[in-house]
Amino acid sequence: MRVTLDLSPFVHHHAGLGRYAGELSAALAQCAPANEYLGLYYSARALPAPTTALNLPLTRVALDAKPWRLSVLLAYAARVNFDRWLPACDIFHATDHLLPPLKNARGVFTIHDLIFRFFPEYHLPLNRWYLGLMLPRFMRRADAIIAVSENTRRDVTRLMGIPAEKIHVIYEGVHPSFRPLAARELLERVRAQYQLPARFILFFSTLEPRKNLTTLLDAYAALLRQHAETPPLVVAGRKGWLYQDTLRHIQTLGLAERVRLTDWIAHDDVPALLNLADVFVYPSLYEGFGLPPLEALACGVPVISSNAASLPEVVGDAGILFEPRDTAALTRALARVLSDDALRQELRASGLKQAARFTWERAARATLQVYQTALENI
Repeated sequence: MRVTLDLSPFVHHHAGLGRYAGELSAALAQCAPANEYLGLYYSARALPAPTTALNLPLTRVALDAKPWRLSVLLAYAARVNFDRWLPACDIFHATDHLLPPLKNARGVFTIHDLIFRFFPEYHLPLNRWYLGLMLPRFMRRADAIIAVSENTRRDVTRLMGIPAEKIHVIYEGVHPSFRPLAARELLERVRAQYQLPARFILFFSTLEPRKNLTTLLDAYAALLRQHAETPPLVVAGRKGWLYQDTLRHIQTLGLAERVRLTDWIAHDDVPALLNLADVFVYPSLYEGFGLPPLEALACGVPVISSNAASLPEVVGDAGILFEPRDTAALTRALARVLSDDALRQELRASGLKQAARFTWERAARATLQVYQTALENI
């Protein structure tokens, strides 16, 4: 079959959606090389796309994000199909929450999350309006829908009225580079490059309010009052939007000397960063899936995660779960993991076993079955 995949989030380096599009595309090409795959992305100018690992030909829609979204909206309103402007294919896989109207191809739509419905204050007004208006239309038009978690499927069914039987749950995977590392030279290079302490608690994700970093900071401050020898807290990741309050909270709590802000971490250095941590903490308020805690599990790092949304599906019994606003519960969990060697070893072993359940090959094979189902429904 001929498959066009929207690689826009991968080309534009859009965090979780970009990882999904890139990893899945590479796995599809490996699992079913007889198919023809084409990557599509939007940009007013040609970009040096990071496609060496994918080895897929690319085509470009010569529009930036807002004009591209607007043109799709107008096409739906005018009942105009895009077949003449896009390459012919059997399957168009929408990975970026946007499905152009096509008459001659089956549409497969991946829904990652409904964050804009649960936390509208964390979305730009225009983006919130567009998603609220168009997501239901995209999913009604799609021949098949992929949700990255059972929680996302439940949210879509409950809030948007999409039949559950139309939605296929396919979990994301872990890249093989996320594993326990024994190469001391590599580990020490990463430690030196990012000025990491000998022991540390790690938070790794985009800095934005939904990640609930303030609760982690409050718990860390409480733990310091109880145990002055508590290791430093490393906050790693890009600054997203509305992160200023989080930075001010560090100052308000008097934690400037104990919290290390690394900002961006090179992708190839992330497995080493995770391996170096004593414990990984993920207090997020909502996730469509939750790659960071899964990748930490795969590296053999003890994980403490909130029990919000999809995270119990990802972490399972392999980590310690807590209510995302319960500062005292997080403080207790940190104290337990940092002080109990046997518990850390137990969490490492169970984490590796849990992470092994999630592979991109498995995701790709399940996605190929969805493609076939969509074609059979013609």
